[in-house]
Amino acid sequence: MVKSLVTHHYRTATFPLASLPDFKRTAFEWAQSFSQTCYLDSNEYSADLHRSYECLIGADACETISLPATGNAFDRWKQFCETHPTWQFGYLSYDLKNEVEALQSAHPDRLGFPVLHFFVPVYVLEVFTDRVVIHSRRESPRAVWQLIRKSRQRPASGVPALPSLRARTPRQEYLQTVEAIRRHIVEGDLYEMNLCQEFYAEDCFLDPGDVFQQLNQLAQAPFAAFLKLHDRHLLCASPERFLKKEGDTLISQPIKGTIGRGATAAEDEALRQELYRSEKDRAENVMIVDLVRNDLARSCRPGSVEVGELFGIYPFNQVYQMISTVKGRLRPEVHPLDALRLAFPMGSMTGAPKVMAMQLIEQYERARRGLYSGAVGYLRPDGNFDFNVVIRSLLYHAGQRYLSFQVGGAIVYDSVPEREYEECLLKAKALLKVLGQSIEKPSVRKSSQKVG
Repeated sequence: MVKSLVTHHYRTATFPLASLPDFKRTAFEWAQSFSQTCYLDSNEYSADLHRSYECLIGADACETISLPATGNAFDRWKQFCETHPTWQFGYLSYDLKNEVEALQSAHPDRLGFPVLHFFVPVYVLEVFTDRVVIHSRRESPRAVWQLIRKSRQRPASGVPALPSLRARTPRQEYLQTVEAIRRHIVEGDLYEMNLCQEFYAEDCFLDPGDVFQQLNQLAQAPFAAFLKLHDRHLLCASPERFLKKEGDTLISQPIKGTIGRGATAAEDEALRQELYRSEKDRAENVMIVDLVRNDLARSCRPGSVEVGELFGIYPFNQVYQMISTVKGRLRPEVHPLDALRLAFPMGSMTGAPKVMAMQLIEQYERARRGLYSGAVGYLRPDGNFDFNVVIRSLLYHAGQRYLSFQVGGAIVYDSVPEREYEECLLKAKALLKVLGQSIEKPSVRKSSQKVG
């Protein structure tokens, strides 16, 4: 059955799906053939994380806003949205912190992503478990449907042959940095700080689409994303939502608390219970929940911000995560994009207090975060949106042949430096596997494991 209509300059039709996995594979191959595309996949994640789609795809660009530097990026994006009140796909980089607060980024930019990039797609695919809604500004939706069905997935090329990954921060320096942050906590500068480190390879060649498909199959994360911006690529297996707008409701779901999965059902359950009962992880989760509550209170109706779930334990292929849900009702006079700005960057990737944490992040980290710990997502014509947190991600600049990923975790007073380092490698497990790389084997059981 096919239903057709015209809306917002798109022609739209709905087509039934006989096989969701087969369609997602062919739709991905079709989408990545364009110079700009954004593929968002929830991977049929069974837990309730307020999903709207099984998969959402924006392909090819008819209008674009791409800003190389901070300054008035949020205001210019707002103007762009008012001119183009329709579908948009894109991202906010972490460096937008510099116009939200009086901050700066001094580390070299080795990847060259704009600080903010959004595009109005020629094609939008809303994929549900049993149907796909195709919006097209060019040929008919049926023609698009037929093109996608004719697409063929290329055979997997296997593990790419890459130079060995290098650590931007030597292990011993990382351990010393954790101790330095602990001293800041003792001196009362802050309570918690997210410390990240970069692993990278130069002069490397890989097939971004192929590697993403392998990573996506391995991690099956609910906020996975493949972003192609000409020769720059994001391959993201994120488990975390930054901010979603549904009507006048804002939803944020910060993660603080991570533990590995067990080899047996009994060990797996023991690890789940260990994470749930961890006083340390609960304390860290509460600190970030309070920070998110304060962030949402800046744009929500008084008294409407509430914690819908605290210390929820959610299963993923590689780890368990402790996820809390914070909701609020947007004030009528607040522009939805201002709500994003007022909550950005996300507390789970900064710390508390947020501004001091970001100042120390710039001081102690050795790489510019850029798109890492930013947010990728979409805006709908009705003004609703959904953005993830860019973690568990590979960033690849094909023109410069530069590959990078960052991992980290929250540092608190009772953090043990060696365990924090192990946690970084635990979070990098899927990334290392698809790259055929090994840095150091982390332990499975940990009493101190957080997100980053």
